[in-house]
Amino acid sequence: MFARLIQLCSAFLFASVLTASSSVLAGDDGIVTVKSAYPIGETVERLKSDIAAKGIKFFDEIDQTKLAGDAGIKLRPSVLLTFGNPPLGTQFITANANAGLDWPVRLLVYENDKGEVWTAYTDFDWIARRHGIKNRQDQFKMASSVITSITSSVKAK
Repeated sequence: MFARLIQLCSAFLFASVLTASSSVLAGDDGIVTVKSAYPIGETVERLKSDIAAKGIKFFDEIDQTKLAGDAGIKLRPSVLLTFGNPPLGTQFITANANAGLDWPVRLLVYENDKGEVWTAYTDFDWIARRHGIKNRQDQFKMASSVITSITSSVKAK
């Protein structure tokens, strides 16, 4: 029994180390973060290029740092990108109108206090649970696949 306990503790510690050192982190709050290998400006441009290459509609780029600066507030670099595929995204809204709160897709690109650049977005499975949508599993799976592909264009190794 003691040997089994040691095995379980070792497995837990190994998994914890892998998770802590990963460049992709998902929290209980439904937020997925992906560490970028590039500075913020290049990260934003690479993401926008990948979105365009996939034929996804790009809606807006919001420079949150500039907005904060205009209000007299200092904010580390932070840019919000909004984009989506209306034939896919509106499927969620037709399942539950409140899902419109989560579409179009929002992808935050920010620099933390260590100078690392991260992307953050809301996990699509979490969105499905949030809105009680059970009849669009294939669509949520597709959306998850697409956002994973987009963020992989900047993902740190």
